[in-house]
Amino acid sequence: MAHPLIPDILALASPVAEPLGLEVVGAVFHTNQNPPVLRIDIRNLEQDTGLEDCERMSHALEAVLDEANLIPDAYVLEVSSPGISRSLTTDREFISFKGFAVIVSTSAPYEGRTTWNGQLIKRDDDAIHLSQKGRAIAIPRNLVSKVQLDEKRG
Repeated sequence: MAHPLIPDILALASPVAEPLGLEVVGAVFHTNQNPPVLRIDIRNLEQDTGLEDCERMSHALEAVLDEANLIPDAYVLEVSSPGISRSLTTDREFISFKGFAVIVSTSAPYEGRTTWNGQLIKRDDDAIHLSQKGRAIAIPRNLVSKVQLDEKRG
């Protein structure tokens, strides 16, 4: 269950991110740690999210959070890009992660399977294209429910 302050934190963080060319994609407040850790996930809207983006957001957000005084006790602010386990959805993500190991899930069986693993070749209007040990496979997009990076195979 999300921490009750998360909606207020997101409401403060989003306007800070916009002029920096960033988008806030999530927040988690780990209160079970000492000191508690507030993690804000961001992404750069123009290019791959880098350490500089995280640093710029951290400095800008730190001042806003301190001024709002939402969190009265000591805490650690972490700004990062979303984890590698997240699903690929945008054209840019499919281009950025070309060649990476992915897991494709389908809503209905395709060639008798609902889960496909392979190296991402591309996504076009009709299919998600994978390479499985050098063999090209095209999974119809209308059957694809999720495409996720495969952390185990990197």
